[in-house]
Amino acid sequence: MTEPATDVRVYQMCTRTVMDTTDPDITFDEHGVSNHALNYDRTMKRFVDAAMAGERADELAAIVETIKAAGKGKQYDCVIGVSGGVDSSYLALQAVKLGLRPLAVHFDSGWNSELAVDNIHNIVSKLGLDLVTDVVDWREMRDLQLSFLKSGVTDWDIPMDHAFPAVAYREAARHGIRYILSGTNFATESIMPSAWGFNGADARHLKAIHRRFGKVKLKTYPTMGIFKRYLWYGYIRPMTTVNLLNYMRYVKSEAKQAITDELGWRDYGGKHYESVFTRYFQGYYLPKRFGYDKRLPHLSSLILAGEITRDEALTKLETENYPEALRKQDHEFIAKKLGITVDELERITAEPPVDWSEYPNEKWIGDATFAFTSTVGGILRKLRLLK
Repeated sequence: MTEPATDVRVYQMCTRTVMDTTDPDITFDEHGVSNHALNYDRTMKRFVDAAMAGERADELAAIVETIKAAGKGKQYDCVIGVSGGVDSSYLALQAVKLGLRPLAVHFDSGWNSELAVDNIHNIVSKLGLDLVTDVVDWREMRDLQLSFLKSGVTDWDIPMDHAFPAVAYREAARHGIRYILSGTNFATESIMPSAWGFNGADARHLKAIHRRFGKVKLKTYPTMGIFKRYLWYGYIRPMTTVNLLNYMRYVKSEAKQAITDELGWRDYGGKHYESVFTRYFQGYYLPKRFGYDKRLPHLSSLILAGEITRDEALTKLETENYPEALRKQDHEFIAKKLGITVDELERITAEPPVDWSEYPNEKWIGDATFAFTSTVGGILRKLRLLK
């Protein structure tokens, strides 16, 4: 008896980027160009090109003046989350050069490398910034991360991604600051497949997974739900997140050189590798358990922005970005720090993936909130009440 035929998708890579069919939702036009590249052309390219050409300088100046006016008479006029990475470090440097008075905020998840700690110290000391560091109770963080590991969802890093903005909003509220500066930008982060993860802002999803697999009550871990983040802080007690790098020339290689020369910054060897956990998560866990290589969207974003060529990206993909000796060292370190054996970590990693939708979540609320804020934001921008 013959087995029924199954649909197996033929491997394909975008002819303009290096995004491929490891993204289950990717589509291609008749020329082999992916929906990611076409979406960039449609929604982001004009902003990146204008910023690179210096044509958004007037917009940038107006935003800076608005932030300064809102912070007049206060100790700080904005908040910047610093991780020690390229984007946030360059953002801090440019904010100070523009005359802003940021309060630096950092969430210490317990995974920072020594190099990250040094970079953060150099950034705040050389720029003369005050730094607020939220140090989570490690028992809570470990239990939460173990919960996500056991859950089988792709987003093992949600416990960190959720906490960073929660801390930034909390400190902004505490100091009466209306503006939060973010290093998120179109030039280096225009692509991230939605199928590779879920909304880190969904507190219900986070708490549901923790209830299912966790044992330690979350008392100090900072949480912030979708309503509070996007509606309370968006309209009732308004705070505005500004992606300042979208208004200026932002080339990753130039940014690295600037923060190296001016802030004593040292390279980690990979995007978001300032955290030992993130290095392991992106460099080994995601490719091993799910087949996702985050270098693809990272490099593809740089291709679309014109910083590197597609051939250069393909060459980078052929090189070993996570040496085996370092991977083995991190593998053992991760297991020990989480309080499990190496064998247990390997066993869990070998288990089949579980879709995020298997756990309670507020996706519909998130979608509705995004639609609402996008509509209202569009109206306000037309009225020139928002920059």
